[in-house]
Amino acid sequence: MTATLPDGRLQVSDLVHQVVGEFVSELQKGYLLDTSAAVGHLAQLRRGAGKLPQDVPELWGLTGAERLYQEQSLSEVQATRAEAAAFLAVTLYALHQQSRPNQRMHASGAELGAAVRRLMPRGEIDEPIRRRFVRVGTAGSLEALAYRLREIVSLLRRESIPLDYALLARQLYQAHTPDGLERVRQQWGRSFHNYRPPRNNGDQAQPAQADQSGRTPQDEATTDKDVT
Repeated sequence: MTATLPDGRLQVSDLVHQVVGEFVSELQKGYLLDTSAAVGHLAQLRRGAGKLPQDVPELWGLTGAERLYQEQSLSEVQATRAEAAAFLAVTLYALHQQSRPNQRMHASGAELGAAVRRLMPRGEIDEPIRRRFVRVGTAGSLEALAYRLREIVSLLRRESIPLDYALLARQLYQAHTPDGLERVRQQWGRSFHNYRPPRNNGDQAQPAQADQSGRTPQDEATTDKDVT
């Protein structure tokens, strides 16, 4: 649900959520249809995964950031935070989708904490994975957060577990507002603790899965269309 300000503008966190959701959905649709434009676009965007926008100037104009300004103006602080959040989410999605030509790695409602919990065996806590997740929550800078999220996304990609990148973008924006990081940490922790695996193969644990388990026999080999 989105919220508007008295003048009718979207809250900036909602704007980021909307823009990234639309942009990533378009990229995903094109990639799954094997269109050359989308395949090439994702290959370019992967170069920025785990980095910040100012460190990858060759991606200017490719991350959908210009859409943030199509309907409303942003202050300098808002623009900096919104652009960074969108950049991180879009480039991490590009990494996540690599070599997954028949699966949607962006899935509405797939929260970060729950996705990480799905990496672990049923009823058990995998300590190395848990420590990586904790490192995300305790990142002291945007640079550290970007790098640690890249590590998590690489694990999710290996197991073909999707993530909601529109939601992640919103949370990344909120994390850099006053008191926002604490609230985002609570959201990540809550989704981790609240996740429950499906009771049987007929249950759907997450939306928009390629199959019911979220896993495939596909190995880590890179498909031809992902070679740059």
